[in-house]
Amino acid sequence: MTAPLLEVRGVDTYYGPVQALRQVSLHVDRGEIVTLIGANGAGKTTLLMTVFGSPRATVGEVYYRGEDITRVPTHQIATRGIAQVPEGRHIFPAMTVEENIVMGTIPIGQAHLDADRQAMFELFPRLKERRNQRAGTLSGGEQQMLAIARALMGRPELILLDEPSLGLAPLIVKRIFEVLKEVAQSGKTIFLVEQNANHALRLADRGYVMVNGEIRLEGSGAELLSNPEVREAYLGGH
Repeated sequence: MTAPLLEVRGVDTYYGPVQALRQVSLHVDRGEIVTLIGANGAGKTTLLMTVFGSPRATVGEVYYRGEDITRVPTHQIATRGIAQVPEGRHIFPAMTVEENIVMGTIPIGQAHLDADRQAMFELFPRLKERRNQRAGTLSGGEQQMLAIARALMGRPELILLDEPSLGLAPLIVKRIFEVLKEVAQSGKTIFLVEQNANHALRLADRGYVMVNGEIRLEGSGAELLSNPEVREAYLGGH
């Protein structure tokens, strides 16, 4: 049996004396889109940050490609084929769009820069139009596209996305999720943290529900969409 691409085993994580994650276990297989949904403050972002080693798991282990990366330094994790698109985008506002995209090559070097930059401009035509514009002047949706493009420039096998739809207009959210589907179809594996449960579960192969730092439910995207508890809590009963 093939090992999962990402596996979290019995993880507890603390911020000082405050426990944020409690015995969290989940896995993401190669080629999957897996989503983690839950209310604000449930611990979703903490889990993504724990995968990257900041903060570190106090109990339990994180495995990537079968290797225990629980204690691996964050900068080394980034060179192993994992990219993170953090909540709030965190683009470099004073740099141009193109300069931000080039920054994404830091984990792997620039051997594939020209081809990959062209691929990003084909995936995000709006970014090509604005390639010489300062990133801080982009709209929220354009900044999110830029953050995804920058992550893809590192040629990751696994992409961790934290609330990519946050604060965006519905039409832009629809486009972002269309792009994520295209990215997955290109062979990438996606672990998606989202409050927008409807979009996330429709996109995902599988999903997990986190409540107060614990995994409470798991199943296919379709199973969780039809689960009465999930519908009541995260889909407004619809």
